[in-house]
Amino acid sequence: MAVMRSALLWASRNRWLAQQFPRYRFARAAVRRFMPGTTVDAALDASERFVPAGIGAIFTRLGENLTEFEAATRVVEHYVDVIDRIAKRNVPAQISVKLTQLGLDISEDGATRNLITLAAHAAAGGNVVWVDMEDSSYVDRTLAVFRAALAVHRNVGLCTQSYLMRTEKDLESLLQETCAIRLVKGAYNEPPAVAFAKKSDVDKNYLRLARMSLQASRTIPDTPRPVMGTHDSALLARIARAADQDGVARDGWEIHMLYGISSKEQLRLAQDGRKVRVLISYGEEWFPWYVRRLAERPANVWFVVRSLFMR
Repeated sequence: MAVMRSALLWASRNRWLAQQFPRYRFARAAVRRFMPGTTVDAALDASERFVPAGIGAIFTRLGENLTEFEAATRVVEHYVDVIDRIAKRNVPAQISVKLTQLGLDISEDGATRNLITLAAHAAAGGNVVWVDMEDSSYVDRTLAVFRAALAVHRNVGLCTQSYLMRTEKDLESLLQETCAIRLVKGAYNEPPAVAFAKKSDVDKNYLRLARMSLQASRTIPDTPRPVMGTHDSALLARIARAADQDGVARDGWEIHMLYGISSKEQLRLAQDGRKVRVLISYGEEWFPWYVRRLAERPANVWFVVRSLFMR
């Protein structure tokens, strides 16, 4: 599995594969398991189907590492429109953005202004903006931009990754300011000097960071709930027990899962009184994201293989 994961992460950065793979019909069919379509309308339609079950949504437009600030400005305009559409349809949905979509590779100040613009627009409608974490080379800049936005608007949350060794120290500092932390395991190919190599170590760190976030959530007001972004049901069960022991209410934290994965578990958790949101991705730039999803769970590769032979 480790070899397959490394190969998939390499493929996610291969420009030639990104150009060629989407041309195949089986590839487009396979990716539909993880995203309902390439447009925001498809994402909105999908989110409405979760409402009767009490499940919310997180929308993210795929694409990253923009090299022209005009393109980043168009991304901001797009997300402003998405926030307005969420309000118009009255669906329980939020947005999640990558800072390299907002121009971080071009200008940290520009990315900060763009994030503040989105946070202000979301705040006007009582909504939230989540900031995704990218690979380890972006952590310091991401923290700086996030903190600048948080100083102006409290309705922003940040993704952190349990496979990075530095995250515990980062979280100790962040939790003095906000409990709006979405904890994930991590999906980039990181060097061993900065990331845990063993799954057991990543999981152990995840549980430790989760408990830190949950305990802080009882004392930090006026921020979004802490979030556990994982499909690991055994780990979630341990976190739920820890939350109960620490006196954290069932609606005091959220669980975020990807569209198309563990759908029955999402429904079960919602029926059990847990706050659940489904991360719904859309957009034409889906290849790197899609392959990283396969790397997170290499067993999903068999879905692609079956699609190949069922064309």
